[in-house]
This record gives sequence, structure tokens and C-alpha cells, in this order.
Amino acid sequence: MKKSQLTKGEFGEFYSGYIDRLDSDAELLPSLQDNTEEMLEFFKGIPSDKWSHRYQPDKWSLLDLLQHIIDTERIFQYRALCFARNEQKALPGFDQDLYVLNSGAEHRNSADLIEEFKAVRTSGIFLFKNFTETMLKITGNMNDVNTSPRAIGFIMVGHAKHHKDVISNRYL
Repeated sequence: MKKSQLTKGEFGEFYSGYIDRLDSDAELLPSLQDNTEEMLEFFKGIPSDKWSHRYQPDKWSLLDLLQHIIDTERIFQYRALCFARNEQKALPGFDQDLYVLNSGAEHRNSADLIEEFKAVRTSGIFLFKNFTETMLKITGNMNDVNTSPRAIGFIMVGHAKHHKDVISNRYL
């Protein structure tokens, strides 16, 4: 399944910024797998003295940011599972700032967070690998937007790429 096969009815405009980070011929599973390796290599290359750094006092540290990526991956995977199983109820949004504030990331170490990202993303790859083509196209409502599991998979990759760029440009 290629990104170019997505239709506008499968994701909201807000998520275009994430999806547009991928080439139009990008395929879902290879994109998830390649992005996993890209992100792991990137995270492992961040100097240890940078993990608690905030580029402004009111911004997240890199520990917070990686925890945010992990939390968001879990939420998106849950949403994809719900829609693939034809959930009819709307799924709520979440307050990312509240999640970061209550995550305890400042008490974690980068190596554990990197391993957790790997585990969560690997779990997601297995989830998407086992969705049928029909399941990938079922849309459900998340945060008042109709979205399909296949769009969610591409959003996850684009979300990680977005934060990699933020880290590169503002933290390192």
C-alpha cells in the first residue's frame, strides 16, 4: 500500500503536514521499518549532555520529546486497531502537553527511552503487518476527524520525522 493511494477522506488536513513528509511512492510497512532504523540511529547519536536540554525554558527536553513520540505512537496504534476492528464510537483527542507534564520523563534515561521506542514501534509494525487491505481502509473518527489505519501508519512515520527535524534544528 502506497502513500499515493490515500484519499483525502482518510485523514484530516492537520495530518497532511506529517503525511507530506513521505514520498508519494512510499509504502506503508517499509516506511515504518526504515523509519524505525533511522530514528534509532538518530537517537543513539545524540550526545548524553543534550538529553535534558531545553532550547527555551518553556519547551520540552529531549527526554520529554522522546516520551511524547512513544506516547503518541501508542495512541495512534490503538486508534488504528480500533478502526481496523470497525469501532463505531468516536475516539477522543489527547492533550500532549498534559501527557508530557505527567510522564516522568525527566526521571528516565535516554537508553531506556530509546529501547521503549523500539519496542513500541516494533509492536506497531506487527500490528500493521497483520491488517488486511480491507482493514487498512476502514475509517473511524479520531478527534473529530475520519481517519483510516493506513493513514495512521503514514502519520506515525511523518510525526517521527517531524520531531527528528525539530531536534536537529533546535536542540543539537
